[in-house]
Amino acid sequence: MAYWLVKSEPSVYSWDKFVKDKQTFWSGVRNYAARINLRAMQKGDEVLYYHSNEGVEIIGIAKVIRESYQDPTTEDERWVAIDLKPIRKLKKPVTLAQVKADKRLDNMALVRLGRLSVQPVTDEEWNVVMELAGEKL
Repeated sequence: MAYWLVKSEPSVYSWDKFVKDKQTFWSGVRNYAARINLRAMQKGDEVLYYHSNEGVEIIGIAKVIRESYQDPTTEDERWVAIDLKPIRKLKKPVTLAQVKADKRLDNMALVRLGRLSVQPVTDEEWNVVMELAGEKL
């Protein structure tokens, strides 16, 4: 199993809306690096859900329930989507400031590649985020 992080502005698609919907397709990604990451996601992989621009925090955990397929928001075959379902809200959201302040996360894509909307997360980074969130490992 691999770990990932996806970003959404709460005003566009919030964690609460995601929970209410029970699942969603992650589409509309038009960045080549993010597309590579979407294609690499496997069913069962866990995903950190990050609120960008407003809140600026990791708020919850989701799971990949369908691997990459043609993005339904475009006819261009180069772009893909995946399906996600919410697993749980974190006990304590982890802010971007907390991530940047923790030296163990200096190489995390969230710090290095701030604009990338779909990012890989290493096992070590996942464990540090879970620790910061007050989650049991």
